[in-house]
Amino acid sequence: MKSDLATVIQAMVTDENEKAFFVQKNGQTYQLPKAENTSELTIGSVVKGFVYENSSKRKMMTLDIPQVNQDHYGWVRVTEVRKDLGVFVDIGLPDKDIVVSLDELPTITSLWPKKGNQLYTTLIMDKKDRMWATLAEDSRIKALSHRATEYELNKDKKATVFRLKLAGTQLITEDGFICFLHPSERFYEPTLGEQLSVRVIGVKPDGTLNVSARPRAHEAISDDAQMILMMLKNSPTHIMPYGDKSSPEAIKEAFGISKGQFKRALGSLLKARQIEQIDGCISMTETALAQAAEEERTAQERAQQELIDSQEVTESE
Repeated sequence: MKSDLATVIQAMVTDENEKAFFVQKNGQTYQLPKAENTSELTIGSVVKGFVYENSSKRKMMTLDIPQVNQDHYGWVRVTEVRKDLGVFVDIGLPDKDIVVSLDELPTITSLWPKKGNQLYTTLIMDKKDRMWATLAEDSRIKALSHRATEYELNKDKKATVFRLKLAGTQLITEDGFICFLHPSERFYEPTLGEQLSVRVIGVKPDGTLNVSARPRAHEAISDDAQMILMMLKNSPTHIMPYGDKSSPEAIKEAFGISKGQFKRALGSLLKARQIEQIDGCISMTETALAQAAEEERTAQERAQQELIDSQEVTESE
C-alpha cells in the first residue's frame, strides 16, 4: 500500500492526551499537537491535514498545510548546508526541515545554495518512505514565467538563480521573466538559489531576457578604483596606509594618480562597500574579502572540474 506520508489526508480523531490528538487513516496513527488550532476537535471528528515523519521519527499531522508537497511546487528557504548530505530547506513544518540531496546540487560545492537562498522544489518519497525535497525541472520554472517585451529593456530586476551552466546563469525574476546572465556580465559566479539585482540588456525572440549584474556606465567603478582595489587584494594584510588625508605627493608616488582622482576612486569604493577607512588607512571590507575568496575558490574548482571532464573524454576516446 502506498504511504500517505507527505500528502494531505482526511483522518478521524481516535484518541487524545493533554498535548495532542491522535488521528487514524488506513491503520496509521498520526499525532496532531493541540498547540495548533484544534479547539473544536473531539473524538470522532474528521480532520484534514498534512502528514509526515518528524525529526524524531514520529508520524505527525499538521493543519497548517505546506505550500510544497507531492502535488505542489513552491519556493523554499535554505536553512542549513551539509557537504555530506545536501541542503536543508524549510517547507513550513514546525519540527522538520527537508533535504535536497547532494546528488541534485552542482559538482562544484562552492556553487551550492547558501543559507537564506531560495529554491523552487516539490516533495518526493523514496522506497524507504523517506521524504526529500527535489529541484523543479526547467519545464516547471517555465510554467511560472511569461514572455517579455521590449518594454522591459533597461529595467532593474530582482532575480533568483535556478540553473547553473558553463555558458552562464539562468534566473527568474520576481515578476516572472526567465533571464540569462552571461559570465561577461557578472563579477562572480552566483550560487544556486541566490537572489541578484540585475538590469535587462536584451529581449530575445522567445520572450526571455538577457541581463547584466554589472552597473551602468555612470555607476561603474572607475579604472582608478579597480587599480586601488587590486592593490589591496594583493597586499598581505589587505590594508594600505593611505586615505583622504594623505598628501598629494604620497598618493602620486603610491598610485600614480592625483589626489582628486584618488578621492573620487575612494568615494566609489566606499559607496560600493568594497573598502572602509579607519585611522588614516584603507582596507577591504569583510564582504569584499569574502567575495574575492569565493571567486578564487570557484575558479579553482571550475578549472579542476574542467580538467577531470577533459580526462574523462580522452579516456572514452
